[in-house]
Amino acid sequence: MNGLPRKIALLPGDGIGNEVVAVGRKVLELYQERRSLPLELWDLDLGAERYLRDGTTLPQEIFEEIRDRCGAVLLGALGDPRVPNLEHARDILLGLRFRLDLFANIRPCKALDDRLVPLKGKGASDVDFVVFRENTEGIYVNVGGNFKKGTPDEIAINEDINTRKGVERILRAAFEHAKLHGKRTVHMADKSNAMRQSGDLWQRAFAEVGKEYPEIAGKHAYVDALCLYLVQDPKRFEVIVTNNLFGDIVTDLAAALHGGLGVACSASIHAGKTPKVGLFEPVHGSAPDIAGKDLANPLACVLTVGLLLEHLGYAGELARIEGVVAEALRTGNCTREVGGTLGCAATGAFVIEQLRRAL
Repeated sequence: MNGLPRKIALLPGDGIGNEVVAVGRKVLELYQERRSLPLELWDLDLGAERYLRDGTTLPQEIFEEIRDRCGAVLLGALGDPRVPNLEHARDILLGLRFRLDLFANIRPCKALDDRLVPLKGKGASDVDFVVFRENTEGIYVNVGGNFKKGTPDEIAINEDINTRKGVERILRAAFEHAKLHGKRTVHMADKSNAMRQSGDLWQRAFAEVGKEYPEIAGKHAYVDALCLYLVQDPKRFEVIVTNNLFGDIVTDLAAALHGGLGVACSASIHAGKTPKVGLFEPVHGSAPDIAGKDLANPLACVLTVGLLLEHLGYAGELARIEGVVAEALRTGNCTREVGGTLGCAATGAFVIEQLRRAL
């Protein structure tokens, strides 16, 4: 065990987030029941409905409770067309990410069924890598502005922020993951041939951090070439590390290689020696067009719960949950976009029953 509290904040959020987190909650309840895990589930009423009702986004007292007394947050999705500027989503998601300094966004890209791999001649054994995306810097910090806005001479500037501390710690997190899991390579992706200043920092830091891990080969690829290589031969990759913007793009491409966003899970953590609360979310978004229609795929949320349990110190539970999800995919007990015929609730029920037997 890693000493983290076992209190888990459940934040369904918006749209299909409510449907998939309902399944995720049942998975956690099953672990409480069958394995007697001392998990405390805390349901939060935060999201677009709450914001539209009374203007609440992320109250300070709730943030402090999460920071001081929770080991994890399970977030469904945020985004609602009734809030066009997404103010609530920014305050909640970015508020948690930046205020808790969750600098490492970790996206496993592991195919669990051959038929979900869209590449000719490739199967599940060819797609098994993880992407480490820097989560608190880069171009997403929204530093910049507009000059002469609305005129033909308008200028719009967004600054790409990279600090030595930020770059070095995400690189070290990727190497540490490779070392812990017996991986032999770490690929760093940048665009240093065009973005010279930030690229130079990433290149130097990558070379210096890599010296601390002589048993692991540090390899470099320009991010556009990396996307090409991922489609040509994903098996060559084990661990990929890159900045905020490139990581956002690469991970969606990676998701397509193992079945789409409906089976894509993620963790945002502070990857240091002292464990801290982590934020865990399926990456499919709120999908308001299918919300409430029992069409959402809960498997990404189920896999996300596996990441959450591993973060809390329950080793081996992600692999167990992956096995259950693989069975759902193999037997067609899943939603339509991954080859099944079931709705969200029935897919969740199948997973829960299989997991009950496995536990």
